[in-house]
Amino acid sequence: MTAKTPQSSRKPRVTSWLLRGLLGVLILSLNGAIALLLVVLGLYLHIEPQLPAIDALRETKLQVPLSVYSRNGELIAQFGEKKRTPVTFEETPEKLVQAILSAEDDRFFDHPGVDYQGLLRAAFKFLRTGEKRQGGSTITMQVARNFFLSSEKTFLRKFKEIFLALKIERELGKKEILELYLNKIYLGHHAYGVGAAAQLYFGKPLPELNIAQFAMLAGLPKAPSSYNPFTAPDKALARRNFVLQRMHKLNFISAAELQAAMAEPIKVQASSNAIVLNAPYMAEMVRNQMVEVYGEDAYINGYKVFTTLDSRLQDVAEKSLRRALHEYDERHGYRGPQEHLALPLYPSPHPKGERSEGSGEQGRRGFDSMEEKLKTLEKVGDTLPAVVVAVADKSAQVRLVNAVTVDIPWEGLNWARRQLAEDRLGAAPRTAKDVLQVGDVVRIRALDEHAYTLTQLPEVAGALVALNPDDGAILALEGGFDFFRSKYNRAVQAHRQPGSGFKPILYSMALEQGYTLASLLNDSPFVYTDPWQNKEWRPHNYNGRFVGEIRLREALIHSINLPAVRLLNDIGVDKAIEAANRFGLPKEQLPQGLSLALGSGSATPLQMARVYAVFANGGYLIKPYFIQRVETQEGERLSSVTPLQACRNCSADAVPTGDNAAPRVLSPQIHYLMNSLLQDVVRRGTARKALELKRNDIAGKTGTTNEQKDAWFNGYTPGLVTVTWMGFDASLPLGHGETGGHAALPMWIDFMKEALAGQPEQSFPQPEGIVSVKINPDTGLLAGPEDADVITELFQDNALPPMQATDQPEEGDGEPAAPTDSGMETLF
Repeated sequence: MTAKTPQSSRKPRVTSWLLRGLLGVLILSLNGAIALLLVVLGLYLHIEPQLPAIDALRETKLQVPLSVYSRNGELIAQFGEKKRTPVTFEETPEKLVQAILSAEDDRFFDHPGVDYQGLLRAAFKFLRTGEKRQGGSTITMQVARNFFLSSEKTFLRKFKEIFLALKIERELGKKEILELYLNKIYLGHHAYGVGAAAQLYFGKPLPELNIAQFAMLAGLPKAPSSYNPFTAPDKALARRNFVLQRMHKLNFISAAELQAAMAEPIKVQASSNAIVLNAPYMAEMVRNQMVEVYGEDAYINGYKVFTTLDSRLQDVAEKSLRRALHEYDERHGYRGPQEHLALPLYPSPHPKGERSEGSGEQGRRGFDSMEEKLKTLEKVGDTLPAVVVAVADKSAQVRLVNAVTVDIPWEGLNWARRQLAEDRLGAAPRTAKDVLQVGDVVRIRALDEHAYTLTQLPEVAGALVALNPDDGAILALEGGFDFFRSKYNRAVQAHRQPGSGFKPILYSMALEQGYTLASLLNDSPFVYTDPWQNKEWRPHNYNGRFVGEIRLREALIHSINLPAVRLLNDIGVDKAIEAANRFGLPKEQLPQGLSLALGSGSATPLQMARVYAVFANGGYLIKPYFIQRVETQEGERLSSVTPLQACRNCSADAVPTGDNAAPRVLSPQIHYLMNSLLQDVVRRGTARKALELKRNDIAGKTGTTNEQKDAWFNGYTPGLVTVTWMGFDASLPLGHGETGGHAALPMWIDFMKEALAGQPEQSFPQPEGIVSVKINPDTGLLAGPEDADVITELFQDNALPPMQATDQPEEGDGEPAAPTDSGMETLF
């Protein structure tokens, strides 16, 4: 019989083995914990000296872009890679804070900077999968990472992040930490911080957003690219709804608010950073100057630049220039569609005429191809891309990129005569089918809120500059049809021949040299031979005719060339160049030759505006400027301009003094005479079209160069000087009849009509030393008692002409009147 082992003898052994095992595990765990603590302590002792001072966070300067404003405070542009609109914690809507906490760190106000639960979850994830994934990062840890650490994913960086977060929490308050986070976090499309993101995605400031929009912003930090509402709207919607559900779970929003917010679709709109005023040419001028002064820091220090631009005038300048370029372009014919799409037919609501009528798969393919084509085409200037979808007898229908269909009436089509070679035009269209076909890719522009016209991108270029003549402030500036089509700023970079716009400088000098407004000049042909180059130059008048003797006033107001050339020949080229330099034109831009009289030098529209500001301000040379002041992000003024100041109504004896006194370059008497001359250019000369403004205080001078390659109008009132220019960048002829009075003056009139609306007329007081006397209009001499046909003319009292009956020139005296054998006077 086998003996049995007693149960009581086996239990102590098992118990003893279990106790020893548990003890061993406990010892190992304790040793592991001690080792881990020692490792952590060692890491801390190693890392802590490397941690940055937290005081730097309080003084941190966020990289804020350069902002450019008009004088009215309207935003023109922002420059800088990082878009940022800093906000304080107090300025941040409560629901946005709650959305951020729900999405990123709901225990933010409870933990000491590190969420140990989250860290343990991340650690277990690593032990299970071996993957180093970001996890357990609190808002404080993200602040530490974004301000001080790299984005590499290593254990050492993670420990640095933890220790730095604990240090931040010890030294900063929760609200301070959250404010740093709200302004630093990257939210896609170069937007840093919630303020910039609100403008980027919704075109609104934070206080105007709703709960659904707050939730969408709060969902972006996790993966700005993946949850971007522009490029991934479905993912953005899912992420937003997740955040909303978290907000409800944490009792931040009610069930009703949750339901309403989740029912709202994703509605985003591409924002241009709340840019209010379109003035990209000026913005680029500001950017260049700021970088020149402040270097690359100009893009990140949040400077605010307030320009001299007047918002209303700038808007009018843009419209006036574009309208003038369109009018010129359309005068010279329609170049045809940009391209033609062979569209399968699809339904059209057009009542009659040629139209597309298709359905099914083929129609859908045609519709899709049209939509895809339109998406590749951009708005340029004020023109919109469109595809013709129906053509009737006297109208057409086009489709825009936004799926809107608009009608083009006959009035928007009948201008479109075909452009032929050599500046010729085809026959006038009789029906819309003579102009358009279904499938044509064209451009249209709005005439008003409801009316559209067919158009095309102007090939001709133009510029407009408006100055305050009293101090040189640039009030409006347009350098071309569309900055993003051509960044070439013709207002300040295009050196073009000013043509007859130069003549007032020459005539001012002539008056200073003893000529009068009644002096007789010779308008007859001649040939000039250059003795050094043995070349002949035969100047001529625009109309090809000659009138013989003509008074100086009449020669200028009708812009006759030959008298101006003779005047320059008499006075001397060197003196003329010195005079032009007094008006602000650099000598190196002025040729040494008689062609200078006809404006063969070069000048930019801005330089010409400076020249004519002398006539508009009483005779002073001002210096154009476009930056009023520069401020820091906090509003502290860094710099400001004290411009040269004219004294429009000062007498010759009352010379302005001080560092900002503009130098006088014309005496009050010469200025008064020249203003009278330039007013007559408008009243009965080459700028008579400007009479439609119905004002008596406007004056100016047209300018046209050889072959009509440049068309100018330089005009002013005593309070505003404006110069308009039109021409081709390649200096091609504008075409027959495209003079300054025909091509450039309408742009000037358009602008000044709005600029001067509601402004009272101004005038210059007649200075001492100016008298008005009667003269014989044929001789320019003082009228005698027997003269029946007399006119009144202005003179300086020390330069009165002699009486008609007492001082007749003897034969052979004065300028030769008889032509040479060739019929031309020869000058050497």
